[in-house]
Amino acid sequence: MASNSAARSRGGASEPEALAEIPGDGPVDPGAIDQLIHARVRLGIVSALAVNSSLTFNELKDLLGTTDGNLSVHARRLEDAGYVVCKKSFDGRLPRTEYRLAERGRQALQRYLDHMEALIEAVRR
Repeated sequence: MASNSAARSRGGASEPEALAEIPGDGPVDPGAIDQLIHARVRLGIVSALAVNSSLTFNELKDLLGTTDGNLSVHARRLEDAGYVVCKKSFDGRLPRTEYRLAERGRQALQRYLDHMEALIEAVRR
């Protein structure tokens, strides 16, 4: 990041003015983004579950266009963080894995979206 004097000499805002504000949270640090959600596949999982009450493993895999292994690893990371809930059962003899977004995941997604909106607004100023 450029120094404040360099930013002023280019006509830019000083560093405190350049940081976006999330109401009630203060300045937004671009480096403080939730890396757990920010990864493409994990963001896709959380976003898909935010607009669906639940999705099966195969539905998520098809929706995101990813492989079994890739989806499995990313879903497990979200599950370990308490962002998604995984329920395993059988449909006859076939295993069925179903995911839903946990309240903690919904809150994390909302914080992530607020953070991204504040960053976008700061860049557009």
